[in-house]
Amino acid sequence: MSTLQSSGDHLTLNADGSSKNILFQADGVQKASVSSAGLFTSTTIDATVLTGNLPAVSGASLTALNATNLGSGTVPDARFPATLPAASGTNLTSLPAANLTGTLPAMAGLYGKLTIWVPSAAMTPTASNGCADRQQVETTAGRPDMDVLDFDDGSDEHAQFSVAFPKSWALGTVTYQVFWTTTASDTDGVAWALQGVACSNDGTIDVAYGTPVVVTDDNGGAAEDLMVTAESTAITIAGTPADDDLCYFRIFRDVSDGNDDMAEDARLIGIKLFYTTDANNDA
Repeated sequence: MSTLQSSGDHLTLNADGSSKNILFQADGVQKASVSSAGLFTSTTIDATVLTGNLPAVSGASLTALNATNLGSGTVPDARFPATLPAASGTNLTSLPAANLTGTLPAMAGLYGKLTIWVPSAAMTPTASNGCADRQQVETTAGRPDMDVLDFDDGSDEHAQFSVAFPKSWALGTVTYQVFWTTTASDTDGVAWALQGVACSNDGTIDVAYGTPVVVTDDNGGAAEDLMVTAESTAITIAGTPADDDLCYFRIFRDVSDGNDDMAEDARLIGIKLFYTTDANNDA
């Protein structure tokens, strides 16, 4: 028989019989219970009335925990499955490379516009209407010497060089900047022009260059100043470039251009050639 008994300072609730529970109800609806094994359950516990520190308990059997409520601590490895589900790594940072395996996918950020520096020392005067031979000009002993090709003002003079672009090249147009100097201390101008043609395996090299693109610049007013032109507009390389082609380029001083009014030699130091890639490597 179940009993309710008061003895001294104690109130005893007794559910008589095996596997009988003590039930707490409100308006006929069960709100809590104590099992015969002493397990207390409740539909709701008002957290606002809880005070003090909860005793240490094992969370081994807890399920459906909300991760947003985990404020600190370390989740042990054993709590993770052997194979993690697919997840975005967009916000991951500081990953050690030693922990990466497999093959990285293509990433657009690894290619784009690149530069090749072509010094005058890598150029040669053309056989016809060529510029002066390469010379090394001393500025002051113990300071940088200038390796230059001189182009005079009397007629268009030319030099040439060649580039075997990497396979990652997108086979499109190129642009360039000219690095040059002069012996004069005036602010006269010069006009440079560059044109190119692509030659394929087992194809003739006796082909015409494409349309030249001109870039102009003015001297800064002092001899031996390094002058750098603006980047040119796009140059279309003749011959329909393809992988493994050899591209020939011809640079010249365009004395017929209206900006070219320099009476002395324009000294070519080199050019920066800009090209665009569309692959990560040459595989």
